[in-house]
Amino acid sequence: MLQPTVRRTWAPRGQTPISHAWDRHDRLSVLSALTVSPGARGRRRRRVGLLFDVWPYNIDTPAVLAMLRGLRRRHPQGYLLVLDRWSVHRSAVRQLLARGDGRIEVEWLPGYAPELNPVEQVWQRSKYVDLANFVPEQAEHLRLELEDSLVKTRGQQAILRSFFAYAKLKL
Repeated sequence: MLQPTVRRTWAPRGQTPISHAWDRHDRLSVLSALTVSPGARGRRRRRVGLLFDVWPYNIDTPAVLAMLRGLRRRHPQGYLLVLDRWSVHRSAVRQLLARGDGRIEVEWLPGYAPELNPVEQVWQRSKYVDLANFVPEQAEHLRLELEDSLVKTRGQQAILRSFFAYAKLKL
C-alpha cells in the first residue's frame, strides 16, 4: 500500500525525523517465486533465483496461472511447486493440473505457517529493510522502488539462501 512502513531510524540529536504521508489506499499486488536449480548427484544445489510480477490490482486466479505458465516455460522439464494454501493458489493449481501436465508436482505448506515459507522473507526484507520509512508519491513510484528492491535482492545469493535457512529448509 502507499502507506509507509514506519521503522525506527536515526537523526541528529534534537531533530525528530518526520515522514509526510497522508491516508492513501492505492495498492499494488506482487506474486513471487524462489527457484532452486538442481544440483548434481550428492552436491549442493547451485543457484537460487527470484521471479516476481507486479500487478496494479488484487491478485486473482488468472494472475497466478500466468506466473505458473511462465515458470513452466522457464522449466520445461518440470518442477516441484511449494505453495501456501491461499484459495487463489489452490484454484490456479487445480486449473493447471486439470490440463494434464504431469511434469509439475505440488506440495502444500501447512494451513498458516509463514515461518515455513521462504518467500515470506522476501517480503520481510523488501518491506522492513529496503522500503522502511519510504513514502511514495503514487503507485507507480512505489512499483519502481519495489522492483529495484526485488532486483537487488535477486542478485544476492547469500541473502536468497538465508531465506531457506530461516525456514529451516536445506538446499
